[in-house]
Amino acid sequence: MENQLEANVATAAKEPTTLREKFAAGKFVISVEIDPPRGLNPKRIIAAASLLKDAGVDSINVGDSPLARVRMSPSFLAIMLQQQVGVETIVHFTTRDRNRMAIHSDLIGAHLMGVRNILCLRGDPPSAGGYSDVIGVWDINAVGLVRMLKMLNDGMDWTGKPIGEKGSFFIGASVNPTAPSLEAEMKLLRRKLEGGAQFLMTQAVYDPAVLEKFLESSKKLNVPILVGILPLNSFGHAEYLNNEVPGIDVPEDVRERMRRAGDEGYLEGLAIAREAIEVARAAGAGVYIVPPAGRYEAVAQLVASLRQG
Repeated sequence: MENQLEANVATAAKEPTTLREKFAAGKFVISVEIDPPRGLNPKRIIAAASLLKDAGVDSINVGDSPLARVRMSPSFLAIMLQQQVGVETIVHFTTRDRNRMAIHSDLIGAHLMGVRNILCLRGDPPSAGGYSDVIGVWDINAVGLVRMLKMLNDGMDWTGKPIGEKGSFFIGASVNPTAPSLEAEMKLLRRKLEGGAQFLMTQAVYDPAVLEKFLESSKKLNVPILVGILPLNSFGHAEYLNNEVPGIDVPEDVRERMRRAGDEGYLEGLAIAREAIEVARAAGAGVYIVPPAGRYEAVAQLVASLRQG
């Protein structure tokens, strides 16, 4: 009995717990994206994170005012989720709204509060959110943010001055496998990796063949890749993403499948999502799923089924 107890303790001690450790151990990681609330009440978001944790997610990735629509600070929500729900987070951090001084301050504060995983993004322009009188900052770009995080991990601020203790950020970068110029996208990606990026997250991909080719060609990069999965709600949703959202390409045959599905569009959207997930299982490090229209319950069921399968 005592030997068994010791064995159980030893097994638990070896079990990977952080995102970095899970990637290193070869576990298929599942994250789900949650957008911070627009107002002062985070109860629904906290409940959704708890539901997703129970379903088996490894992490929650927290958006930073996607499409430039103002929401709660992603770092603050991430801290709440880690403290109140006990789930690891990936913070989307854009350079749209802050200069280097503010970025440095926010990153140090997030680190001290236990936030480690940062996805470096440029961010959508304020005009995308309908704010014609707001000016984007963009003191640095996404590559600059990657480099700043690397410098913090080396114990320096962005000017190269020592700050004492070294940071332990796990640095993420974005990549779009369906970019109009894949050559230009890969050139940008190499700059991010050279700057210090340690894991990648892709834009949502709806063509399994394109995704498979990208993941196969990316093996030489030797970096874990989380594939973006955004289940389609309807034919209208597919058309909107394809025509109005920068960086997302929904192929004509996929849109036709959604058109034929009619009122059963969401079920067809899930089937399409599962096709991409199977490609990611075979060649990627994991997926991050974006709940369409806040369908957290449906995505929790999808996560649970993936864990069982």
